Amino acid sequence: MPEKGEPRAIVIGSGFGGLAAAIRLACKGWRVQVLEKLDAPGGRAYVWRQDGFSFDAGPTIITAPFMLDELWALAGKKFSDDVQLRPMEPYYRIRFDDGTWFDYSGDPKRMRDEVARFCPQDLAAYERFVVEADKCYKLGFEELGSVPYNTLGDLFAAIPNMVRMKGWRSIFDMACGHFSDPKLRIVMSFHPLLIGGNPLSVTCIYSLINTLERRFGVHWAMGGTGSIITAMVRLLESLGGSIRYDSQVSQIRIDSQSNGRGKARGVTLASGEQLDADIVVSNADTLWTYKNLVAPQYRAHWTNKRIEGSRHSMSLFVWYFGTSKRYEDVPHHMMLLGPRYEGLLRDIFKHHVVPEDFSLYLHRPTATDPSMAPPGCDAFYVLSPVSHLQSGTDWKAKAESYRLAIAQALENTVLPDLQKHIVTSRVTTPLDFQDRLLSYHGAAFGMEPLLLQSAWFRPHNRSEDVDGLYMVGAGTHPGAGVPGVLMSAKTLEMVVPDVTTYA
Repeated sequence: MPEKGEPRAIVIGSGFGGLAAAIRLACKGWRVQVLEKLDAPGGRAYVWRQDGFSFDAGPTIITAPFMLDELWALAGKKFSDDVQLRPMEPYYRIRFDDGTWFDYSGDPKRMRDEVARFCPQDLAAYERFVVEADKCYKLGFEELGSVPYNTLGDLFAAIPNMVRMKGWRSIFDMACGHFSDPKLRIVMSFHPLLIGGNPLSVTCIYSLINTLERRFGVHWAMGGTGSIITAMVRLLESLGGSIRYDSQVSQIRIDSQSNGRGKARGVTLASGEQLDADIVVSNADTLWTYKNLVAPQYRAHWTNKRIEGSRHSMSLFVWYFGTSKRYEDVPHHMMLLGPRYEGLLRDIFKHHVVPEDFSLYLHRPTATDPSMAPPGCDAFYVLSPVSHLQSGTDWKAKAESYRLAIAQALENTVLPDLQKHIVTSRVTTPLDFQDRLLSYHGAAFGMEPLLLQSAWFRPHNRSEDVDGLYMVGAGTHPGAGVPGVLMSAKTLEMVVPDVTTYA
């Protein structure tokens, strides 16, 4: 364990990426302190508790449990001793506007049966799609996922794999190239929405999510995703690391060097307190970090102009609510698609408007874990993808009418008499992502994962501008989603100097 006086690392933010980075650094001998703006850990994975209900604020599923197993193994412990994962079957129910649905499963036979139920002629297409998704997983995730992309050489070395995957195509184009049935094209292309990407423009490399889920399953953490965050905090503390809450960072302190670059020396808190460190790791939104925490004279690469010219992921409207009855016919995970798919995506990602129609992700954790609500009750969270704040939407004025429209849509489809049974409620809008979670323009997943905003083109894990400054989380490589941010912490190990450098 690191002793007092040994090299110090400050980690800004206690989301999955920040805690994973802190644990990995502690295992390497760093004396680690995590600084969290909120009153509890988790960041986007914060937990809301009210009226006897528990609501995971953000991530709801675990799709790469081996990455958590690896994290615990570094500390000589077993993840399964601290958190119980329960596999989902089916993974999701995708309900179309006409009332038909597709149960997306990890069972190969059930998946083939579902495909055949919609379009028997597309069975062979499904098999070909799976083969191509497997190739993207091998070339994109296994071989390129943890490459740090610090140099143009890293980019050039990745180009052959990008060509083999035909990475210039969107995942929707890839699905259209395989399937003739319009509904199956949606079923096989929606996954990038889970990490803030537009299926119409996100590279087909993200078909690797299909393989990731098939190989390792989709899991629920008993007690909620927050139970993993709590376990990560305990693991960090067992390694000698510490975490401070209500400790917002207002500036990364930087010294000038003779080479013309800055060197991170610590942070200043909103209270005015200054903390020294040998390295600083930001798990805060990457663009927000550069724009607000790093002085402009130290940002030759991530200038305000470059930040403002980037394209941002969608944001989210999330309504958390509890009911006084249980809806036993509703599965744990359900997508309720609206009347439009391509048009809705263009409104959200291209036109930056909030249309009257919507598609929804409905999460009912009490289908698996009754502990998330009082006896006889259900806990829900329903998520609507919306544009980030460049839409100009006045969410203070619009939030309640939007919530009511969603409530009516749910009542008309899968939750009859819903509004008579609501006993607790709260909402999150893009304003919360901006003001509470400090996400640039309220984008929920950082930069949009376009081909030219991925890998070498995404903010690097080792800052391009400031020595001793590092990035983890959704806004850096490889991107959003729990597997992505855990991978960013693993990539961090490849670019942070050995602790003996500072000893």
